Order: sequence, then C-alpha cells, then structure tokens
Amino acid sequence: MEDPAMPNTKTQNDLANAIRSLSMDAVEKANSGHPGLPMGCADIATVLFTKVMKFDPSQPWWADRDRFVLSAGHGSMLLYSSLYLLGYEDMTIEQIRNFRQLGSKTAGHPEYHFAPGIETTTGPLGQGLGNAVGMAIAEAKLSAEFGADLVDHHTWVLAGDGCLMEGIAQEAISLAGHLKLNKLTVIWDNNDITIDGSVSNADSTDQIARFKAVGWNTIEVDGHDQDALEKALLTAKASDRPTLIAAKTTIGFGAPNKAGSHAVHGSPLGKDELAAAKAQLGIDYPAFEIPAAILESWRAAGTRSANARGAWEGRLAAADASLRSEFERRMEGKLPEGFAEAINEAKRKLVADKPKVATRKAGQMALEVINGLLPETIGGSADLTGSNLTNTSHTKPFTATDRLGRYMRYGIREHEMAAAMNGIALHGGFLPYGGTFLVFTDYARPSIRLSALMEQRVVYVMTHDSIGLGEDGPTHQPVEHLTALRAIPNLLVMRPADAVETLECWQIAVESSDAPAILALSRQNLPALRITDSSENLSARGAYRIAGEAGAAAAIFATGSEVAIAVEAQKTLAEQGMSAQVISVPSMELFARQPQSYRDDLLAGVKARVAIEAGLGMSWWKLLGDKGRFVGMEGFGASAPAEALYAHFGITAQHVVEAVTAQL
Repeated sequence: MEDPAMPNTKTQNDLANAIRSLSMDAVEKANSGHPGLPMGCADIATVLFTKVMKFDPSQPWWADRDRFVLSAGHGSMLLYSSLYLLGYEDMTIEQIRNFRQLGSKTAGHPEYHFAPGIETTTGPLGQGLGNAVGMAIAEAKLSAEFGADLVDHHTWVLAGDGCLMEGIAQEAISLAGHLKLNKLTVIWDNNDITIDGSVSNADSTDQIARFKAVGWNTIEVDGHDQDALEKALLTAKASDRPTLIAAKTTIGFGAPNKAGSHAVHGSPLGKDELAAAKAQLGIDYPAFEIPAAILESWRAAGTRSANARGAWEGRLAAADASLRSEFERRMEGKLPEGFAEAINEAKRKLVADKPKVATRKAGQMALEVINGLLPETIGGSADLTGSNLTNTSHTKPFTATDRLGRYMRYGIREHEMAAAMNGIALHGGFLPYGGTFLVFTDYARPSIRLSALMEQRVVYVMTHDSIGLGEDGPTHQPVEHLTALRAIPNLLVMRPADAVETLECWQIAVESSDAPAILALSRQNLPALRITDSSENLSARGAYRIAGEAGAAAAIFATGSEVAIAVEAQKTLAEQGMSAQVISVPSMELFARQPQSYRDDLLAGVKARVAIEAGLGMSWWKLLGDKGRFVGMEGFGASAPAEALYAHFGITAQHVVEAVTAQL
C-alpha cells in the first residue's frame, strides 16, 4: 500500500505523468508550444476526466455530456494528450506527434471543428470563460424546457491568470454570479506565472475576494493533490452557485531547473531539461509511448460514462414522442416545417401594408414572427432593449429564478454577450441573437470574429447603424464599422433598406447553418421600397435591382437608409434624360457568392458606377472599379439631427446625380 502521507498514489501519479510525458514530447518535437500548463495541470485533468466528468468518447457529441473548456488555450497539449489517452478516435498518437503542424488536428490552440472533444476555440485568453457562461445558460434553459431526465450536465473551465486578467472575465463572472449558474465550475490554474514573469509584476488582485463579490462559491486546494481535487470538484457539483476552485499549482511541474518560472511557459524544455524532468517524475518509457497498463487505465476511464449514456438514451426513447421529436430537432439545429412559408406570408403582408419604419423596428416586427415560429430563439441586449428592439411578446426574461425565459438581460457587457452567444450556439438547442449599437461592435469584435471562425449560427442585431442616429454624435456614429466587419471572413454583414429586406435578412440569418450574421439596422424611419410581391428572397442574392431598368447606363449601388436616397437620384436622372438603375446591396458577401453570370447580367451595359453609403468607402472599390465614384463618409461624424448631417456630409441625391453625370 502507498504511504498515506504521500499526496498521490503511484497509480495517480502514473496517470498524470502520461499527460506530462506526451505534452513534453509533442512540444519538444514541434520546437514550439507551451509545456508549462500541461505539466502543472496534469493532476487536475486526471481527476476531472477519470473521476468526475460525464462524457463518452465513443459518442463525443452526446447531448447530455459535460462540457470541458480549456480557456487557457495555450496549454492545448493538456487537452490533446487527454483526448488521446481517453480513446477519442480522431486523436491518434500520430496527431500528438504532429502537434502544430500543417493539416494536423492538434493546432497551436484548441480549434473547434478540428476534433471531437474540443468544445470551443480558445486562442484569445478569456474567450473560453465567456463561452462557458453561455454553455451553462443553455444547459439551464434546456433543462427547464425538457426536464432533468434529458438535460442534466455541468460545464467545467480550466482558466489561467491571463484569462482572469482579460476584461471579458469580469463581464463573464459577474453575469454568471448574477444568474446563479450553479452547474458552472471554473478551475483556476493558480501558478503565479505569466509570459513576462511573476503575476505580481502586473497584478495584485485578490481573486478569491473578487469571485465572492460577484456571488461565486470559492474553494482553495492544492492543485497536485488528486484526492483533494476530487473532493473540491464534487463539492462544486453540489453547489447552489457557480464555483471557483483556486488550484495552487507549479507551472512546469517536474522540470528541475525551470519549474515555477516563466521559462517553461511558452518554450520547449530543451533536450537536457526534458530528460531531467522525466527522470525526476519517474517517466522511464520512450517518447510518445505510454505503457500498456497506464493506457488501459486511461481507456477504461473513457468508458466510465457509457452506462450513463445508455440510460439517457433509454429515457429519451421512452419520452413522449412529441417531446422527443422536438428535442432532437432542436439539438440537430433543424428548422420546423412551414418556416419558409410563414416568412413569405409575413412578407406579403409587409408588401401590402408598406410600413414606413426604422429597420430596427422592422427587425422587431420580423422577430415577432420568428420567435412565434421558433421556440429555440434566445434573444437579448446589452442594456439597450428599448433602442435595439430585440424583445417581443414571446421573450420573458431568463433569470436566476426563471430558467424558462427567452430573453437575456446581458447588462453593459457587449463582449460577454457575444461570447455567451457563441457558447449558447456551441452547446446546441438554441439560436441566440443579441443587440447593441453598431459602433459597439468594437467591444464585441473578438467574439464576433470567433463566431465566424467557428461557423456558428449567431445573430448580432446592431442598430443605430450610421450618422443617421443623429444627436448622440461621433462617439456613437459608426463610420468605419461596416468596412471593418466586412473584412472578417465568413461573416454575413447585412444592411437592409426597408421592412421587407429586414425580414428577408432575418430569414437568411436564421437559415444560415455555417456563418454568423450582423444585421445593421437604422434608428430613423425609412420608406417602403419593396412594393411588389416576390416569393423569392431577393436579399439572398446579396445585390439586386430595386429600381430602374436593366441595361441602364448608370448603376447606383446603395445599402440601408441610403437606398431611398439612391432611388430619389435615379428619378432625378430620369427627368434629365439619363437612364440609371438602383441596385440594393443588402450583403456584399452574398453577392460575391452569386454565379458570375448573375453578376454580369445585373451590370450589363453599365458605363457609370456610383455607390452611396453613410460610412467609409473602403469596402466598395472592388465593385466600383477604378472609375467609379463613392458618396459617403471620409472621417468621423458630428452631433446634429440626421437630416442636417446627411446634407452636411454630402450624402444626398444631388451628390449622387453629380457623380453619375461626371462619368457619362
């Protein structure tokens, strides 16, 4: 029997050292990576994966699995090593050997889609923590809807000092504490080291006091004592609040000369230190080879929840047929039958009614239809509900005491709102959308970028989309934001011109299975421009002729509130004997996807090209060419009523007419 005074038994150490060995070897072979965290957190991962978490490598996307998020993504070899040891089919020893190499599933930081077992992409520090709050929200709401027999799992986060220093962390933990997300546990790798050296060089925060202040349960534990870790993790599972486990660890544990220092954070150990570390840890087997007995113990741990999964499948099969069908539809992300026809019916009504409304109001009108059709939508706003108009008659608040609500009051937390929506989408079962002002995409941009990178169906409702918001002035008036957002790959940026286009853009966002969407919506009222019925979603073309005739000599491109100005200019040109067509461009990204034949036909015979948009023109020049003209902003806005601003900055029909005339 092992000496009870020892922190761990030999078996416990062997399991943890398997993670350390693979991680050290992979980083050394790649000559790149972060060995310190995997070495320091190996005991944490061992206990979590072999004793506490609920998952099944043979069914990695099992809906009721626990979620593990490595927020400190630089320590990716901790996750990759664990997935291999547990028996995830895609995570082979060849993948471990090819760490950080082109085409491998073992990227420098965990990337969602690369391999099962990776729940989210965690490159930027703090993102995983933000995502995990969304996952916990999704679990709580889904459990309230479908019952604990089908939904009863936990979200576990491993975070480092860097995660907790990032501003998003405060947004995330305060929201989680407020909502009492008790199935969320953050394990803090409390090792006192960052890249530049000691944490005390830059930070002196009392993290325990900080988490307690926002309503978290806190536990302090030796991060290398596996029995103490298991007790702490089980205590966290039983908590009525989210829990922080402050696990005191030594970065690079086992490295005789580098442990406890920043030298082991982001660089390979080196041949000599690697050999010395293995000797000190008692690792006597070759690189990338785990002894059969140790590997068998890990693989057995991987099957630990197979019976729990089987029992869950039995409960799902025995559930009421309609409940089971709805649960499966939701988790598969499928839309209910009749969705498209219901949207078309709503569109026919808009064509008949011709409402003159701001597109933010049109967005609320669209949501009234969509939320009635889709119980999976979960909306919200960063404290701007009355401005974003993201609420409808269906959206009662989601709170600490009412998990059935469909509306998130995110508070003034734009970054966490976006990160949480990513987590909600990644969890499955919901379609998240949330609102703020377009100018504040600056606060949410890192999370928006990751929505696009992970191909998640997340909808960002960004209102007050131009100088047209008026008197709030240049701090609130977005001018570069449309261009900046259009620069993000795989992001649909949509700026509709009226109520019909707004409904169509919402339909596109809902039906998109592999790309997030930005809906840039106006504060000011806009006239109805789509006044003829069309069952086709013309906005899905990205650009289409909204006024004028084919073959006209001039093409006036416009988006959003400027389409009406373009139509006015087209009429003036016609009175002067010049033919022009107005091309509404709700989405440049969708237009770029169209067949070349469609794009050529749309612009056949065009000799003059002008674009008008109340923003910077940088994203327009590919469409305009060398000789085209842009009517829009060249700098920041100003504080004044919208009408005065448009005249002041020359965003008028007359300026469009002059730009066309100069080319003909």
